[in-house]
Amino acid sequence: MDTFAVGIVIVLAMVFTYTNGFHDASNALATSISTRALTPRVAVSLAAVANFLGAFLGKRVADTIGSGIIDAPRGTAGLTLAAAALVGATAWNLLTWWRALPSSSSHALIGGLVGAALAAGAAVRWVGVVDRVLVPMVLSPVVGLVGGYLVMAAILWLFRRQEARTARRRFRYAQTVSAVAVAFGHGMQDAAKTAGVVLLSLAVAGHYDPDDTTIPWWVFGLSAVVISFGTYAGGWRIMHTLGRRISALESPQGFAAETTAAAILFIATAFRAPISTTHTITAAIVGVSATTGAHRVRWGVTRSIVGAWLLTLPGAAVIGAAAYAALSLLR
Repeated sequence: MDTFAVGIVIVLAMVFTYTNGFHDASNALATSISTRALTPRVAVSLAAVANFLGAFLGKRVADTIGSGIIDAPRGTAGLTLAAAALVGATAWNLLTWWRALPSSSSHALIGGLVGAALAAGAAVRWVGVVDRVLVPMVLSPVVGLVGGYLVMAAILWLFRRQEARTARRRFRYAQTVSAVAVAFGHGMQDAAKTAGVVLLSLAVAGHYDPDDTTIPWWVFGLSAVVISFGTYAGGWRIMHTLGRRISALESPQGFAAETTAAAILFIATAFRAPISTTHTITAAIVGVSATTGAHRVRWGVTRSIVGAWLLTLPGAAVIGAAAYAALSLLR
């Protein structure tokens, strides 16, 4: 029975990963497509490959999700908890995708885990949630905002004597690299988070030792493949919000935002912090746009996005808790 239940959890994890791929594809692609640095099909192809490769370097984040957020009960109860968390996270992803709001798949998953754990009466590692989730959740967009502003200010100063059309053309080429870097960082973060939930389900079913320092290759491989397919599927509704509705971007601004976001993703992964690619790139876009004046930012759209961010953790937690209650009736 546990083996069958583990299979169900893995399927739900891959469904979540697929929605993560098309939901968060916009993180790496929106600015490059909106500035016409890359065509949509080339952009999603590059991002799919980069997501796939990045997934295999996300072990530190997988460890945090798998063992640093909750203490799941053993057996069927633990598998039910994992399944409910994934249902909550997937439902939130689909809701925000339908509303074209770039919310955080990462925080949806963590919210789902916490909500399902509370409903199950399982222990939540609140110190870990604060240190590894809430603090990075606040810091990453702040650093993205400030970093985007500073990087763009440096670009404006360094290229102040260059003809604008020439600079835009060169930065379009540079955006190929920066977009791939963001997609690679997204793979390290988000594919690894799903891998962490799979490891959690294997551990509570007795098929994996949580103290083992190695992770089965197929766990990362499966997550990497599925998130790549999800990325290739697009996510055009959210791309429009990030690429045009926050601020009209040119290629230098797109490069600055992507470079800032990629650097933050790489650093956060090194410190085992599961941060939101969405929060980071959106804040960087706002910071970059502010270098030419606050009036360039469409603050009404930005407020809607921030509202979605604030609702993600509690919203996914409520759905995760409700899903656990419903699934418990089927046990």
